[in-house]
Amino acid sequence: MFKKIAVMGGALALSLSMASGVQAGVSAQQAAQLGKTLTPFGAQVKGNGKATSTGLGIPDWTGGIQRKDIPKTYTHPGQHHPDPYASDKIAFTITAQNLGKYADKVPDGVQAMLKTYPDTFKLNVYPSHRSTSAPQWVYDNTKSNATSAVLEDTGVKNVFGGIPFPELYGSNSEKAREAIWNHILRWRGIYVVRRASEVAVQRNGAYSLVTSQQEVYFRYYDPKYSFNTLDNVIFYYLSFTKAPARLAGGAVLVHETLDQKKMPRQAWGYNAGQRRVRRAPNLAYDTPIAAADGLRTADDTDMYNGSPDKYNWSLVHEKPVEMFIPYNNYKIDSADISYEQLLQQGHVNPEYARWELHRVWVVEANLKEGERHIYTKRRFYIDADSWQIAAVDQYDRRGELWRVSLAYIKNYYEVPTQWSALDTFHDLRAKRYHVQLLDNEEPSILDFSQPVPDERYFHPAALRRRGRG
Repeated sequence: MFKKIAVMGGALALSLSMASGVQAGVSAQQAAQLGKTLTPFGAQVKGNGKATSTGLGIPDWTGGIQRKDIPKTYTHPGQHHPDPYASDKIAFTITAQNLGKYADKVPDGVQAMLKTYPDTFKLNVYPSHRSTSAPQWVYDNTKSNATSAVLEDTGVKNVFGGIPFPELYGSNSEKAREAIWNHILRWRGIYVVRRASEVAVQRNGAYSLVTSQQEVYFRYYDPKYSFNTLDNVIFYYLSFTKAPARLAGGAVLVHETLDQKKMPRQAWGYNAGQRRVRRAPNLAYDTPIAAADGLRTADDTDMYNGSPDKYNWSLVHEKPVEMFIPYNNYKIDSADISYEQLLQQGHVNPEYARWELHRVWVVEANLKEGERHIYTKRRFYIDADSWQIAAVDQYDRRGELWRVSLAYIKNYYEVPTQWSALDTFHDLRAKRYHVQLLDNEEPSILDFSQPVPDERYFHPAALRRRGRG
């Protein structure tokens, strides 16, 4: 896989036109710091100078996980990942009882989780490892994007194949929107196949699995394209339900667009019982997801997705701040952990979760006057190294904290890319939660090694044929 990516990267050439009269990216002098004082994705290379063994230290970034760091027990694509940090010991544990000592470094929603489940929820804090890494060609594209990227009202221009805004620029609001676009367009491979389950865990701990095969083709990162040839499509998403029997055969197809005002997200559903493909024009914003039992909206998926047009955006802090977030979570999706062991009342078993101190951008979104959404305010905690959202606080129409989302991220080091091992969505009032990406009991997990299908594979006409098959 490494050799394949390197070959494709070597053939990649970006041709980006500058928008006249519009500031395009940062200066060449600023961009030159990428890979020097800044990581290739724009984070500070230097750590905070404290010992990582204490749980309060952030180390220097030295390249993240590289091929030499992959455990020898990892032998084939799609295999469950051996933990490269398995020998680490817990530095300390944050509970409801000692929260006051660490509250300035714990996201508000996580603090609420600790108070809601004071006897069972906790944060086991481990030494921090800045494991984020990506192929060199993604770094090269990111550096090109830094000087050419243009933020528009409902999208971005002149970017391709990398993080669009590794160095945020402009007003506070512009920087906040750039950070969200960095999450939406972050590196996650080119084509990936995954068989996984999702569950809604009820107040009493009961749950029922819904299992599907998901496939994503990130056209934005395919070297055969460029910004000018993307046709506003950044990825195709295809999901087929495998179980339970009453839902098996159903399918969803999404064509995700970059500027959703110019062209809204295109979505279709296949009903196996009716053998019909229908448009799904409402699969966006706060549309509830059926498999989540009302616990996840369409734009909750992947912590946040879709058009940012319903909100006013701001940075809570002008620079990244140190926060405890889920990180390097190899244990939580290990094949050695059963769903019964993992899924507890109220939240996943905290003994299998790993928390580390990292620098994060804190971005807030407040609903615009005249717009409608079940969340009037959302606060995002974005890992500065990878631009992956790690935690989200979501507020209801009364301005009260209602839901909390957590992404238990790790490095898929065979690619390499930083992504989520497990996503959870918590309703603090109902004391129910939804879990996505469960694959502990599956024979394989994310497989990045499959060849990219012909684009006709992601055409609505092919949905019925695949569903019936």
